[in-house]
Parts: sequence; structure tokens; C-alpha cells
Amino acid sequence: MQVLRTPEKRFANIPDYPYSPHYTEINGLRIHHISAGEQTAEPVLLLHGEPSWSYLYRKIIPILTAGGLRAVAPDLVGFGKSDKPADIADYSYQKHVDWTWSWLQAQELESITLVCQDWGSLIGLRLVAEHSELFKRVVVANGGLPTGDNEMPREFTVWQRYSQRSADLPIGRVIQQGTVTELSEETLQVYEAPYPDASYKAGARIFPSLVPTTPDDPAAPANRAAWEALSQFEKPFLTAFSDGDPITARGDLLFRRYVPGTKGQPHTTIKDAGHFLQEDQGEVFANVILDFVRRNP
Repeated sequence: MQVLRTPEKRFANIPDYPYSPHYTEINGLRIHHISAGEQTAEPVLLLHGEPSWSYLYRKIIPILTAGGLRAVAPDLVGFGKSDKPADIADYSYQKHVDWTWSWLQAQELESITLVCQDWGSLIGLRLVAEHSELFKRVVVANGGLPTGDNEMPREFTVWQRYSQRSADLPIGRVIQQGTVTELSEETLQVYEAPYPDASYKAGARIFPSLVPTTPDDPAAPANRAAWEALSQFEKPFLTAFSDGDPITARGDLLFRRYVPGTKGQPHTTIKDAGHFLQEDQGEVFANVILDFVRRNP
């Protein structure tokens, strides 16, 4: 397997991201994460999605740490400062779950509050379902756990097709299209930083095609089993979807219908936010998380 590693100089002088890098070797791949706050504080695991990286949580981390929590945000394999297999054939849904699980084991975290969005949900909810003993609370924002048994929104189909056909997948532009606010050129360049050229984008390019969209998808059985496990999950479970994401619209209702831990929680719709609500309403989202943790000690 050919593995690409983004030069560290690509990440020099990133604004609002003053965190020292931490690296963990997992099966020959180096996975990056940041950790902020007291090391003994309760951990909040922040999982990003496609095609962002831990920089997405820069507005959220300071509020969580000021509230007495520890924020831990990894870069998924193929993204951010983590290593990037160069061949799309080296990626699969199951491999992402396995890579992230191995990384999580190495961190020795307990009583975790999971915060997940987009692919962070597809991976993170599998971990909750399969290793529920490690998780104390869950927050899902603009995410899901598809099994391929239901038709996906047209907007996702369009995005999936575009990701495969684009000559040079423009990461910054994709992020911009998923927000309702106008991002600065500097911010767009930070999202492009992990990818010196198109050869680094195999993970970003293949991710949309790994989402189960048919009942016979290789990942469908494991996701159905995860839903079965989540139907027994009684720990606090919060949905915090935005009002401006056509891809995941009303997905919060599925969790509230099937996950018993959602009962009695202050589910919220974050207004004036697109798919990447961390960009549009990061401070609001952070306070929703903090309030949820305090309500469920």
C-alpha cells in the first residue's frame, strides 16, 4: 500500500488552531489528533466527516475546555494531518471503522461523550454500537447510519456522482457549498492544506461511494446490527441537526424514534446553519454540547 504524508509545512500558521500534533501508529498508518483541556477531564470525542478535518472543530474546542471538558479530535485516515493511502481500493467503510477503533483503543479514553457529524456519524455510531461500554453520552449532528434500505436524498446522489467525476475534487469549494455563511479565502485554503495535489485525495474522493445506498452493500449488515444495538442504548443521546442541510434533513427523527436514550433530552435544531454547522454556528453548537453534558452528569 502506497501511503502519502502531507508535509508539515502545509499546516504552518493556521489561524485559531494552536494545538500541538499527536500521532499514533495504527497498522503502518500514522493517525493525527489534537487534545485540549485537562487530561484528567471527561473526554469529548469530536469526529469530523467528508471532506473536512479536525480544523472543523476549532470554534467548539475552546468552549468545551473552558467548561471543564477535554476535547479530543482525530483526523480520519485520508484526511487532515493523518496518513493518506494513495489508492482508492485501500479504503472501505469497515477499514475506517477498524482504523478508528484501533486508534481509540490506543488513547485509553473512558466515559466518552461522542460528538459526530457526516462520516463521523457513520463511523462513530458503529463504535458506540459495538463498544457501548466506553461511551457515556452521544451527540449526533447532521449525520446518520444508513443501511441502504431507504432511498437517499437526490442531493446526496448528485454529490456522490460529482465526487467520482470531478477531475480535481475542490475541497474548499465543497466545504463552502455545505455552509450558509461565506468563508474567507484563508479558511478555504486551510481545508485545501492536507492535499498538495490530487494524488492525496483518494480518501476524500472515495468516501461518498462508501456510503451504503443499496440493501446488498457490503457495509449494510454491520450497520443493521448497529441499529439493533442502538435500539437498546439507554444512555443520554442528543440530536442537534441544522435547519439548512438537505442531505440529512429529518434524519434526527429516526434516532429519536429508535434510540431509547433520546427520551427526555433537549433535542434542538440549530438555525442558520448548513451541513457544516460547525462552521456556520460553531459557538452555538458548542454550547448545546456543553449544556447536554451538564444536564446528564
